[in-house]
Amino acid sequence: MWFGYALLTTLAWGGADFFYKKGTDSNDSYSHLKIIIMVGLVMGIHAVLYMFVKDITLNPMDLIMYLPVSALYILSMGIGYIGLRYLELSIASPIQNSSGAVTTLLLFIFFTHEMKFLHVLGIAIITLGVIGIAYVEKQQEKEYYQLNQQTINKKYQIGFMAILFPIMYCLLDGMGTFADAIYLDELKLISEDSALIAYEMTFFICAILSYIYLKFKKKENFYFFKERDKGCAAILETTGQFFYVFAMSQNAIFAAPLIASYSIVSILLSRLFLKEKLNKKLYILIAFVIFGIALLGLADEL
Repeated sequence: MWFGYALLTTLAWGGADFFYKKGTDSNDSYSHLKIIIMVGLVMGIHAVLYMFVKDITLNPMDLIMYLPVSALYILSMGIGYIGLRYLELSIASPIQNSSGAVTTLLLFIFFTHEMKFLHVLGIAIITLGVIGIAYVEKQQEKEYYQLNQQTINKKYQIGFMAILFPIMYCLLDGMGTFADAIYLDELKLISEDSALIAYEMTFFICAILSYIYLKFKKKENFYFFKERDKGCAAILETTGQFFYVFAMSQNAIFAAPLIASYSIVSILLSRLFLKEKLNKKLYILIAFVIFGIALLGLADEL
């Protein structure tokens, strides 16, 4: 079942990434906080409904126990969105999208796992394919600027910030996924339901704090019903989180790199709905990643 849950997570987070890109205003210095507010609100609503439907009560100790994982995830997400103000996504992607490989490597080093050849091959193909996609996207971007005789804004040039943010994101996200694997799969320190509720309620608390800061400290208005793209992203983010917990609890070492390939879903959605052009190299690399995902699914059945 882990493979199905991981695929559903990949589809949901790919859709969320599409709406994040569509709804992010590069001129809005508080865009990252607004995303956190919207995602936290939706997650908070989902957590309450989930507890009501399943007749579960919130245990404050679960919030504390799961806090290291929640903190790593939320911090990495915040850094990722702040980083978009200083560098273009295509520069950061090759490093950021390596977080799944970081998790797999850590799990393989610190815990005993039997990996079939097809597992190793599938993980390698997915990781290399995702990094390759990011590289080709960057080359396309350069060609676009040259063709239109435009120069890239200085703040987007490769430098200290361009290296710092993606590395921090990769490490924090990889460590968060590694910690999640320990909590849910390796040592089973917490149940799937408790982990889901703890994370979503922690995110909800962060959303409340962000809203208070934005509204009363910065005097910035935030109109929930006008942020449709952020709202769609938040719903898909929450949907992905639901399936993610169950994927990680069953087979974290293989689920992590598969889920890290969600960027291909975003690229395909951008092609379909935003009419972004894809060259042959991108289509080949997307097929390459899909082949790697298929190998993981096949290896699990053999």
